[in-house]
Amino acid sequence: MSAYLDELKALLHAGGVPADQVEATIADLASYVAETGGDPEEEFGPVGEFAGQLLAARAPEADATDATEWRWTADIFTDRQMLARLGDQGWEIDRVDHLGRFVSHRDPERPQRWEYRRELSIGGSALAARLAPEGWEPCGTWVYYRYFKRPKAASMGPAAQLDSPPAAPGRSVFFSRRFYLVLAAALLAVVVPAILWEPSDGDEPGFLAGMAVGGVVAIAALTAVGLWTARRRP
Repeated sequence: MSAYLDELKALLHAGGVPADQVEATIADLASYVAETGGDPEEEFGPVGEFAGQLLAARAPEADATDATEWRWTADIFTDRQMLARLGDQGWEIDRVDHLGRFVSHRDPERPQRWEYRRELSIGGSALAARLAPEGWEPCGTWVYYRYFKRPKAASMGPAAQLDSPPAAPGRSVFFSRRFYLVLAAALLAVVVPAILWEPSDGDEPGFLAGMAVGGVVAIAALTAVGLWTARRRP
């Protein structure tokens, strides 16, 4: 991991990225790899290509600490980790859009740390009312999850203020290896029954019936994984 990130750092420096932004980017990537346990080249691709993507994606707003809006997404295995990390960097979630992306912003004048929690959406308004006395307010809903936020000033006081927030991360998609494994398993659950149930004469209804059964199994499995994950604590 060290060799990959060291080379990436050198390429970003050579591309004209300011030193403090390079350090923030490398620290963010190192933390992500440490959490997922993956190999950097498998996660991000060849270092030269990845550096080129980061350099090409650079824009004045993405580099500045006063970026006004940033949209990013994560899977159900990493969303709470990313919310905790980015909340500490001053990113406040405004909502979750129809694509499942967190729409966030950071106050350019007085950035502060935020904290988040994820709950099952069962309970509706009663859940929000139960959490409101502790300072939690809704900030988005996705499938059967509801997300809540509150400023860390509620527990940290003035220490929640950020003097020098890091630049926005160089990427906006944070999917884990477990997510891809579950996705692959779901695809297999759809395809395998269709193949096994297809008659030797290639009768189309048999293939479609297999696809339907596989789809039901896949949806049930994904729902079970989602609910199990929702009940787990970080």
